[in-house]
Amino acid sequence: MQQAISLATTAGQTSQILGPMIGGFLFSLGASYVYSTATAALLVGAILTFMIRTEHEFVRKSEPVSFRSIFLGLEFIYRHPVILGTISLDLFAVLLGGATALLPIYAQDILQTGPWGLGLMRTAPAVGALLVSLVLAYYPLKNNIGLKLFGALAVFGLATMLFALSTSLIVSLFALLLIGGSDVISVVIRSSLVQLQTPDEMRGRVNAVNSLFIGTSNQLGEFESGTVAGLIGTVPAAFIGGVGTILVAGLWMYLFPSLRKIRSLSES
Repeated sequence: MQQAISLATTAGQTSQILGPMIGGFLFSLGASYVYSTATAALLVGAILTFMIRTEHEFVRKSEPVSFRSIFLGLEFIYRHPVILGTISLDLFAVLLGGATALLPIYAQDILQTGPWGLGLMRTAPAVGALLVSLVLAYYPLKNNIGLKLFGALAVFGLATMLFALSTSLIVSLFALLLIGGSDVISVVIRSSLVQLQTPDEMRGRVNAVNSLFIGTSNQLGEFESGTVAGLIGTVPAAFIGGVGTILVAGLWMYLFPSLRKIRSLSES
């Protein structure tokens, strides 16, 4: 599972790196080339999706839809501290560590690099994530998974603080590489834990809640970074976000000791 998630992350990060480059080239030929290529890619993706073979290892009895059944996923998550800690950790850590939303301000006002510097900074986290996901695909994490999860979040927070204080493009790119790489370690561990520690009959509902938390944290994180930057300034906002991520990691280690003590992804 961990290696599969790493490979999926590799594919996603590769597309994030190559997509804008290919899109820019196609746009230079004409806008119609961009949309026709995107349409063709979506059709290919749809065809490949229909070709996926599934195996049903169990037959679940259908249960009547009730008000309680709608919230069974939330109830299951609440009763399992490892899953609750994993999902909520993503929400609050990403919510506070959304410094990448401030990249245009850093490129124009702080580093004064212009559009080309912004392009490099936009690409740096994806490159870091791609490199680490390739490593994890072939050398999966095995021991002390809980500590490695919190360690990755600590690196994420420290790298965010380094980026916030940097006035050099090289240092900023290095910090963004660390942000992308550490984030992938956290994502792979959290995604694997949610999948492997959820029984088959609850996986759809738990994944629905997890997807809601992930989407919420990404959007609200960018909103939070922009709002705080408008109130106290760009650099303090980014720095406080990094500090907040580390504080959340430390608090979650205390609140969810079962998550901290997990040694392998197969533990229940």
